[in-house]
Amino acid sequence: MKSITIKGSKRESVGKKATKALRNAGMVPCVLYGGDKPVHFSTEEISFKKLVYTPNVYTATIDVEGSKYNAVLQDIQFHPVTDNILHVDFYQLFDDKAITMEIPVRIVGKSKGVAVGGALRHNTRKLKVKALPAKLPDFIEANVTELQIGNKLYVTALQNDDYTIMHPDNTVVAQVRMSRNAAKAAAEAEK
Repeated sequence: MKSITIKGSKRESVGKKATKALRNAGMVPCVLYGGDKPVHFSTEEISFKKLVYTPNVYTATIDVEGSKYNAVLQDIQFHPVTDNILHVDFYQLFDDKAITMEIPVRIVGKSKGVAVGGALRHNTRKLKVKALPAKLPDFIEANVTELQIGNKLYVTALQNDDYTIMHPDNTVVAQVRMSRNAAKAAAEAEK
């Protein structure tokens, strides 16, 4: 999985006044959980651009004054009016502990049902996946080539030995439905 580096500086005081002063200076207060004790740090808002405003999923390498931590974005808070980032929580990754993340689904192939007039619906855009950090994929490929009109692609077809999909087996990832034009053409053909 791809990683983005975020450089920050340690926060000395973590109260309301210090946090407000940080935000007024254009900085974002952050916390890294999961280790022996939480690590409080701050960084510029622009450093989150590639991590937050993208459909892709990344891990983060957090560099706090020389100490580096591998982490994932756990929670983010936005200002209700300006949409500025107010606070970010990270969770530290360990090579021997499995984590759960939402991974994007990428549709691959041209469906046979679409070729004869059906409409492809992408029902599930992201899937919750549990795996070791080294085995997390950048995306999950869903091959829809064999889908006919009325067929569905379930998560059971996407299972892999490297990760476990945390959705029920009857979760539909994609399906080919009859389009209005195909339905009209079928009705006219019956007359």
